[in-house]
Amino acid sequence: MITKTDLIVLAHFRQDARCRLTTLSRKTGIPVSTLFDKLREYEPNIVPKTISLPNFEALGFTTHVNVLIKAGKEERHLREHLLKHPSVNSLYKVHDGFDFLAEGVFRHLRELDNFVQQLKQQFFARSIEVQYLVDDLKREGFLSDPTLVEQMLHEPVQAV
Repeated sequence: MITKTDLIVLAHFRQDARCRLTTLSRKTGIPVSTLFDKLREYEPNIVPKTISLPNFEALGFTTHVNVLIKAGKEERHLREHLLKHPSVNSLYKVHDGFDFLAEGVFRHLRELDNFVQQLKQQFFARSIEVQYLVDDLKREGFLSDPTLVEQMLHEPVQAV
């Protein structure tokens, strides 16, 4: 079971995954040995992998999009293609009229256009909606601020 302390430790690591355990120990008052044990405990279920979040534009990938796709008769092959495609950064199974949401990163609009045409022609996608991501306003923010995590834990849950 995840405790309040676990969430606060995770928030500190979401804020800075490279922070030293001694620094985190000073901030939280939790002994270094306990922090070390907690980190090992979080892998692989709570924190399945740690990654860097690159600035795609600085790397020359100027076209960043979300693509909603309604699959045709080749859904299984389309899924396999999307999972292996080098320009697909993240892939989600969705509903409400579409089957997949693919976050894609491309060097140019021409690469995106080729990608979309391939989905239509080779995999018979029935519907494709492209949403251009213009600016990162907030990225990977959930559970990344220990102060907000503390506030969230003290707020009463409201019924919907």
